[in-house]
Amino acid sequence: MESSRRGVLAVLGVLAGLAASGSGYQIVEGPQNVTVLKGSEARFNCTVSPGWKLIMWALNGVVVLSVTPREPIITNDRFTSASYDRGGDFVSEMIVHDVQLRDAGQVRCSLQSSDLDASAFLSVQVMGTLSIPGDDLEVTEDEPCNVTCRAQGWTPLPDITWRVGVPASHSSYSSFAEPGAGGGVVSVLALRPQGNGTLTCVAALRAPEAHMAVTVNLTVVPPSPDAVDKPGAALPTWAIALLAVSLSLLLILIIVLIIIFCCCCVSGKDKKESSYQNEIRKSATAKTTRDAVDSKLKRGNENYGYSSDEPKAAQLASLPPKSADPSAVPEPGGSRSPQDLSKPRPGRAGRPQVSFDIASPRKVRNVTLV
Repeated sequence: MESSRRGVLAVLGVLAGLAASGSGYQIVEGPQNVTVLKGSEARFNCTVSPGWKLIMWALNGVVVLSVTPREPIITNDRFTSASYDRGGDFVSEMIVHDVQLRDAGQVRCSLQSSDLDASAFLSVQVMGTLSIPGDDLEVTEDEPCNVTCRAQGWTPLPDITWRVGVPASHSSYSSFAEPGAGGGVVSVLALRPQGNGTLTCVAALRAPEAHMAVTVNLTVVPPSPDAVDKPGAALPTWAIALLAVSLSLLLILIIVLIIIFCCCCVSGKDKKESSYQNEIRKSATAKTTRDAVDSKLKRGNENYGYSSDEPKAAQLASLPPKSADPSAVPEPGGSRSPQDLSKPRPGRAGRPQVSFDIASPRKVRNVTLV
């Protein structure tokens, strides 16, 4: 404690002695950002041109080391100094031993009686624990299994990767942060092992040498004979692919059948409607024909071959009477005597005969044989 007090007094004395001196020097190159692990060393370099009188190193705004042309002024054993010459310039190096999390922050190099300074940043990382539950794992051949790796107490959270040293048909992993202030990172490896080997979980930080690995042995055993018959047994990859293709084809077939059924229904409906319309047309036509026939039957048929015989009867009545055969029928189209009219027509022997009474010319009966 007393040595630290003497060191502070010496720095103040040097500063007082150099307060009036001029400054024709400058900082050629300042310190660079450094990332280290907790408990390790951190080194920062500051290069200045000749003529300097005092170099001061500050951490988070507190001067922790001073360097004069003759010797460094050390006030804390965790902060030491080294010096080098580089092309006529002076290089001052500050070494931080046993770095702690509280040391993280700004590191500044400055010159006495000058506004010149340069700064960098110190990052401190902490490596925690890394573990895989169980030293030796035993799984079933070509069946899916999960292996978990957990990293705790790391600052910041590490990146986790896997090295798979076993033959596997499939392998993939995913990582996520555990909730909570003291949470870590969990990584889950999913694979289908087909042989024995090792699995290695690797956690790494950005700092050099900041990585950790843990390895477990994986033993693969053949599936039991009754495992295939279990309801929860997983199907092989080819069976799953075949099942997916079969279901897809079945779905397509069902869709095609539904489309065909809909088309048949629409076609049948159109045919039914067409047949119904034809029946209506036929019924209307038949009704029209029947009405026409009934109307014609009511009115009777017109005899276009009928010719009135009244003038001829009047003419015959004026002639002298002759003996005539009452059974004779006159032939149409000629002037015949009443006797000729009473004679039967040749070729009509089988037909009924009609007699005409011409005694009274006022009564004439016309008969048409059809």
